[in-house]
Amino acid sequence: MASSPRKILVTSALPYANGPIHIGHLVEYIQTDIWVRFQKLRGHECYYVCADDAHGTPIMLRAQKEGITPEELIARFHTEHQADFADFAIRFDNYYSTHSPENQHFSNLIYKGLNEGGHIERRTIRQFYDPVKEMFLPDRFIHGECPHCGAKDQYGDSCEECSKTYNPTELKNPVSAVSGATPIEKESEHWFVNLSNFDTMLQKWTSSGALQPGVLHKLNEWFETGLQAWDISRDAPYFGFEIPDQPNKYFYVWLDAPIGYMASFKNLCEREQLDFEQFWGKDNQTELYHFIGKDIIYFHCLFWPAMLTAGGFRKPTAVFVHGFLKVDGHKMSKTRGTFINARTYLNHLNPEYLRYYFAAKLGNGVEDVDLNMDDFFHRVNADLVGKFVNIASRCVKFITNHFNGQLAPALADAALYQQFIDEGNTIAEAYENRDYKKAVRDIMALADRANQYIDKHKPWVMVKQKGNEDQLQAVCSQGLNLFQVLMGYLAPILPWLVNQVEAFLAAPVAWQPEPLLAHTINPFKPLMKRVEKKQIDAMIEASKDSLATPQPAASIESIAEPIGYDEFSQIDLRIARIVKAEQVEGAQKLLRLTLDVGEEQPRNVFAGIKDAYTPEQLTNRLTVMVANLAPRQMRFGVSEGMVLAAGPGKNEIFLLSPDEGAQPGMRVK
Repeated sequence: MASSPRKILVTSALPYANGPIHIGHLVEYIQTDIWVRFQKLRGHECYYVCADDAHGTPIMLRAQKEGITPEELIARFHTEHQADFADFAIRFDNYYSTHSPENQHFSNLIYKGLNEGGHIERRTIRQFYDPVKEMFLPDRFIHGECPHCGAKDQYGDSCEECSKTYNPTELKNPVSAVSGATPIEKESEHWFVNLSNFDTMLQKWTSSGALQPGVLHKLNEWFETGLQAWDISRDAPYFGFEIPDQPNKYFYVWLDAPIGYMASFKNLCEREQLDFEQFWGKDNQTELYHFIGKDIIYFHCLFWPAMLTAGGFRKPTAVFVHGFLKVDGHKMSKTRGTFINARTYLNHLNPEYLRYYFAAKLGNGVEDVDLNMDDFFHRVNADLVGKFVNIASRCVKFITNHFNGQLAPALADAALYQQFIDEGNTIAEAYENRDYKKAVRDIMALADRANQYIDKHKPWVMVKQKGNEDQLQAVCSQGLNLFQVLMGYLAPILPWLVNQVEAFLAAPVAWQPEPLLAHTINPFKPLMKRVEKKQIDAMIEASKDSLATPQPAASIESIAEPIGYDEFSQIDLRIARIVKAEQVEGAQKLLRLTLDVGEEQPRNVFAGIKDAYTPEQLTNRLTVMVANLAPRQMRFGVSEGMVLAAGPGKNEIFLLSPDEGAQPGMRVK
């Protein structure tokens, strides 16, 4: 136990409120949760807060597409996100939303500080505008050909083929992803923060030890090229907070997103009667840490400290940056089934397997983490089941069956027990420095020593020898006490296993506990099962797109080769009424449609249109289907046809529909 408890506030980056949590997100939340649990286990006053990032154009557009309000959309994902986090044992002290009165209050306060401090200037800029939707387009909602390599269907800010960045107006043949229209350039007045005004302060803070060396090196490159002014405004229509006294001008989502840390903690303070100023005021002895991914360094290490300074608040004690997640050495892929949603994982595997595996791979640098499925399979089975849990299962049955659950009155090897306790300082240092993979290596080395102790004394042989009862009880009690020490060291990683261990040991798990002597334990239940290959295979299969996503509409130049009329006449197109539409559990793009095509039995068809329609929007709607397509066995069932859809780009899909008056079963001529 640390002699002087610290006061610590910890945050993770905010997940965006227009999609599910996936295992790439979980690297950060598991990393943070382990660190927070370690601090609490050591007796420190530590709070972990987070929130949904709930503003921006993507949320507004998705809500429009689903026919609901943005508030309804973010409420839905707020519920889903909290469920996913809870089921991975990620324990926030408060999980909130940036769409909150507290967040608006602090956003206005910081804006006032920036404005009154002379850090904001207005500029007239030219940007792409959708003439159909009558809105300015964010970079990611403009598609076109890369101005450098010519790759088609690239975003408005960077090319996924050649990795070069550019302005949206440089795109060739630009198209609005919102309406499919050709965007036009239009002038608009925007608000910019002169980040260069904070150059001296930022260089001093970033060099103070608050950042990892690799992060500081990257920031120094930006300092050398000169800090650029930051556009903090967006034009209506926009889902967010309106800038005070500036009608139809809104705060850019990246201004109010990090302020969500303050808002969430303020909400916690009001509920738990905590002192907000003690953690966010300028002069204090508390600690503030942000865990983030390496893609948002600029926002958290330059913009955010500048905002805090202008608003009169303290700067972070440190910002901890991690790398991205790869699966089997590659980016997560829906085609390969390695873009795995949190819920899909939970449907197939124990969440503590992933918590342990990530811990075993996470150091304190910014390197990417690779989830290698074969390594995952072998490491979980070898370490957690074969080494750690095995210590308890090898000893407990003798204590239960021969001593009525009573442990020995003294340790068989007190020196060995003390060696395990002494290793705690090194393990604690690794946890504190976020070098979890070193902590795991050290813990598993101790687990090897505990198993070697049991192998040496062979309780399964001793039980057959009369007169060795006291020695048998002492050896098995020694094994269980070593196991209890190791459970304390693994507690930040495996919190649910802690609950099971506490139940059968009938004692709380603690960091470096006193030995359990002359103590009665409860009947033992298996603590953890081995991972089976078929579970991993099923998870991968469940993560694959089962049907090809409808492609963007082709240009005239790329129309396919002509086919003959005889070939075309073989396609039987029929009018169908959608009797029912429903979500398909585990599917990324699919909806299950029940179609009335004028036959005695309705047809069951899977359609990759989930991004474009909700089930409620489709019920009783008429559409066109290919009625003589051979049935296809899918993972989710048999698909008995295909509905027809078209679209101008990645994010727009339009189901073909006949005029009212058409009847199910009519042939399309």
